[in-house]
Amino acid sequence: MHLFCSGMMNREKSSTQGKMSEAETRKTRSRYDRISPVYDLFESLAERSKFSRWRRLLFEQIKGPTILEVGVGTGKNFPYYPPGLEVTAIDLSEGMLSRARKKLANYPSARINLRIMDVQKLDLEEGSFDTAVATFVFCSVPDPVLGLREVRRVLKPEGKLLLLEHVLSERPVLRFLMKLMSPITVRITGANINRVTVRNIQKAGFRIEEEKNLWLDIVKLIVARPEQ
Repeated sequence: MHLFCSGMMNREKSSTQGKMSEAETRKTRSRYDRISPVYDLFESLAERSKFSRWRRLLFEQIKGPTILEVGVGTGKNFPYYPPGLEVTAIDLSEGMLSRARKKLANYPSARINLRIMDVQKLDLEEGSFDTAVATFVFCSVPDPVLGLREVRRVLKPEGKLLLLEHVLSERPVLRFLMKLMSPITVRITGANINRVTVRNIQKAGFRIEEEKNLWLDIVKLIVARPEQ
């Protein structure tokens, strides 16, 4: 009887968690649809001063021919793709994708297929990509470990994961301030600034090959491969 009740409770807990995750996903989609018209303007200063240089560093490591970009957003990474790649670029928000489509028109030779899709449940074949790339994305995925596991599933066994991410600092004062500010940043921009992304990557079945601090210990360039 105890085992039966325990099983029932676990199923109910799983169902509740699933519903909560779906609600968070809907909220995330709605938030990015809402801010998409001003998203590029909002980040323009950071893009000019830091982000563009960091993107260039990340994309120096990209290898194809088949690429999955998670959270393509408004298409900020388009200028950094080397020629000859076949890119599937996904985003949860139709508002963000509509702006990416307009930018893509400026790159007529690029083979980039834009698709609306949730990284937590990828409608893609297992083992089909050489590289997966994401820039400042897993801070806003409701269940980042689930999303990373899905990325691992669709990567080839020898594939590579490339990430730019901001993560929770290990420095006590910064850590405290980031935890304090995270609810505000989530409400305004959708970004959790208290994520332990390196740990999440490992939980999802990757091994870290490179972890490079780009700004303090908060913004990192991360290279990982699927554990065999």
